[in-house]
Amino acid sequence: MYFDYAATSPMRKEALAVYLEAAQHFPGNTSSPHDEGSKANFLLQRCRGKIAQKAGVCTDGIYFTGSGTEGNVLAILSMARNRKGKHIITSMAEHTSVHSAMTLLEMEGFDITRLPLNEKGIVSAEDVQKSIRPDTVLISIQHVNPEIGTIQPVEKVAIMAKDHGVLFHTDCVQSFGKLDVTNIKADAMTFSAHKMGGPKGCGAVYLSPYTSVTPVFPGMTHEKGIRGGTVDTPAVAAFAEAAQLSVDLERLSFLRHLLKKELEGTMCRWIEADEAQQFPGVIGMCIPGIEGQLIMLTLNAKNIYISTGSACDTSAAAGTKAALAMGMTMEEARQFFRISLSMETTEDEVAALAAALSHAAEHAVML
Repeated sequence: MYFDYAATSPMRKEALAVYLEAAQHFPGNTSSPHDEGSKANFLLQRCRGKIAQKAGVCTDGIYFTGSGTEGNVLAILSMARNRKGKHIITSMAEHTSVHSAMTLLEMEGFDITRLPLNEKGIVSAEDVQKSIRPDTVLISIQHVNPEIGTIQPVEKVAIMAKDHGVLFHTDCVQSFGKLDVTNIKADAMTFSAHKMGGPKGCGAVYLSPYTSVTPVFPGMTHEKGIRGGTVDTPAVAAFAEAAQLSVDLERLSFLRHLLKKELEGTMCRWIEADEAQQFPGVIGMCIPGIEGQLIMLTLNAKNIYISTGSACDTSAAAGTKAALAMGMTMEEARQFFRISLSMETTEDEVAALAAALSHAAEHAVML
């Protein structure tokens, strides 16, 4: 039983069908000038338009990448290096790729302000406002936290950034194709196909055509010089198809509440925001006194698959970034584990998961 959709999701059948068709009938390199290349490029541009429409942005600003990680790095580095100031605002709970880009910029002389999460797992918009300085050039705040599913106030932050003449980037990897992102008036947005039923190794980044950027790797020819490498046209086609498929948030919310009901009276602790600021498909939990790694291994032995946080951080011994950003101790953070749901999750699977967690919670003291 699979409960790790926030790490990656199986390809949806509709996206897989499109992938196979594109792979068979559009073999050309989109940059080649012959007819096969032109045919592939025509498909690519159609897909670019579909992604842009879903995101509510200009088609000219969509660039296809190999992952959400690549998109985050390209967006942050290309925008920050093109401005005169040296101050950036982000949160302590961003994806590893965002922290990586920030660390690199820090080595180049940038001053990075990393804001904590409050007790509900939310970045305070007021804290962002107070952190803006005359030399602030960029703010990067994720839309949905990948570990606890909290929805950040990115619409407010985007407006705030614009009012101060600061660029705003938001990582929408966990939200695109699931939540409406069209109201986020960001200068840059990052998307990933495999988080929403598309193929792995494919993503996109939106860079506003009205904002000048400095390419991370000068001299590249694909994707208007923003990134190199032959575009994976079949993957892009499947990505665009997956983005059009619906996600029933009410269904996910029902499954979430079902699990909560099944776990009533146990030691399981939920780490979540108020319902209006919580994506129902991602559940952060802990059982006091027992490490999340042990919970994961115990359930794995029963063929139930959860995670201890972002798949990009599984080798880190310090616990999850979200837990630490909320002020938890190292010991508390190590008790964290994550459950993530999808449209494929059944009520019987949720019941089986609840039974396994209840058993683990009952034996927490002995463990």
